Amino acid sequence: MTITDIVELDKKRCKIFIDGEFAFVLYKGELREYDIKSGNEISESVYESIKSEVLSKRAKLRAMNLLQKKDYTEKQLRDKLQEGLYSQELIDEAINYVKSYRYLDDERFARDYITYHMEMRSRNRILQDLTGKGISKDVTISIMDELYSESEEISGDIETEQINKLLIKKHFDKDMDYKDKQKIMGFLVRRGYTMDSIRRAMEEFE
Repeated sequence: MTITDIVELDKKRCKIFIDGEFAFVLYKGELREYDIKSGNEISESVYESIKSEVLSKRAKLRAMNLLQKKDYTEKQLRDKLQEGLYSQELIDEAINYVKSYRYLDDERFARDYITYHMEMRSRNRILQDLTGKGISKDVTISIMDELYSESEEISGDIETEQINKLLIKKHFDKDMDYKDKQKIMGFLVRRGYTMDSIRRAMEEFE
C-alpha cells in the first residue's frame, strides 16, 4: 500500500490517502510517529496498528465525550462521528462500545423526550421530531401509547388541553370571523394537531 497524498485538514490534523483513496485522519505528531509521508509504503501491520491503537480508541472517546455533553440517538451519534471522518467500521465499533455501557439507548431517549414534551406538543409533532432524530415510528408509538395512557388517567385529554392553551394564547373567540379562525387552525395544524382535534377543541372552547 502506498501513501499517495496527505491533505491538511486543519492546523493539527491531516487527511491520509492510500492508493488514491481516503483512508483516515491523523494528527501531525502521529504522522511522524508512524513515518507517514507522501510516496512512502505503509505495511498492513502498521495500517492495522493505526486503526486499532489510534483510530478505534479515538472514535470511542469521541462518542463518549459527545454523550457526556448531551443525549443522542444512535442516528445522531453516527452522523456526528461521520463528520469526524471516521470509517463505517470504526463508527460501528464506537456505537457498539457505548451501547454496551447503555450510554446510548434510543428507547430511553424517546421515553425522556416524550415525557418532557407531551404536555406542550402534539403526538404527531413528537412523532415527527423523533422520526427525524432516527427513532423508528414503532418504538415511538409504543412508548407514546404507554405514557399517554398513564397520563390521561390523571389529567384527561392532554391534546385537547394543549390546543385550548394555544387557543387562549391566540385569543381565539368562537365569534371571530372565518379568516381569523382559518389562520389559527393553520397554526395548530403546523404544530401537528389533526383537524378533528382542532375542530373539537374549538367547538368545546369556553
